[in-house]
Formats: sequence, structure tokens, C-alpha cells
Amino acid sequence: MYAIIITCCLLAMSLLGKTATCAMAEDDIIAFAVVSEPPKDFRRLSARVAIENTATDLKLLAADHILANPIWKQLEICHAMKLEGRKLSEGFHVSSARMIDSAMLPMALQGFAGDCLLKKALEVAPFAD
Repeated sequence: MYAIIITCCLLAMSLLGKTATCAMAEDDIIAFAVVSEPPKDFRRLSARVAIENTATDLKLLAADHILANPIWKQLEICHAMKLEGRKLSEGFHVSSARMIDSAMLPMALQGFAGDCLLKKALEVAPFAD
């Protein structure tokens, strides 16, 4: 009797776990991004975004809890990120963001990130004292 109850509980837990992960996967998708222009408005950042290894230019639309993060306010051109959120017609709505090293970007963004860093070094370095 106990074996049947334990088996039913384990089966129910595994089904609930799969349902929860499927629901989360439908809402949020994972994307990688590189900031492509100097930020003026942190609510709408211009970036090159890779979703499923296809890179496009999109606006990053930050949620309120993202805007409250001091790291988001210090973003500069060429910064690389791993994002979770939803793709909308007006851009990519960011629900979670992590800053990453450019080497961790997918191949679709590697060339863009390298070119961006070289351009930034050539434009900014001569002015540094």
C-alpha cells in the first residue's frame, strides 16, 4: 500500500514539475544581446539581439525591476548580456538580465561584439589621458 502511495506521489510531482517548466518556457525565451548604441534612455536600449542563433537589431524594453538595478544604469556600448523575456513587435521585453563576458555570446554575435569593442577602443582610447 505504501509503495503505491509513494509511486503516485512521485508521479504527480514529476508531472507538476514538467508542467511548470513548460509554462515558463512558453512565456520567457532566452536571448543574448550586445548594446549597439550609447544609451540615452535606459527604458529603450538599442542592441543586437540573438534569439535561437539569429541576430537582429531590436530595442530592449526594460521592466521596472530591471530599471531599479544600478548595473542596468551603468550599461555602455558593447556590453554583453544574457536575457530572459518576451519578443514583442516593438522590441524585446526584458524580465531578467545578466551581464556576461563577450566570449560567452553565441557565434551569431561574436563578430559584432568584436567589431564593437575594436571601434570603441579606437574612438575612446585616443581621448584617455
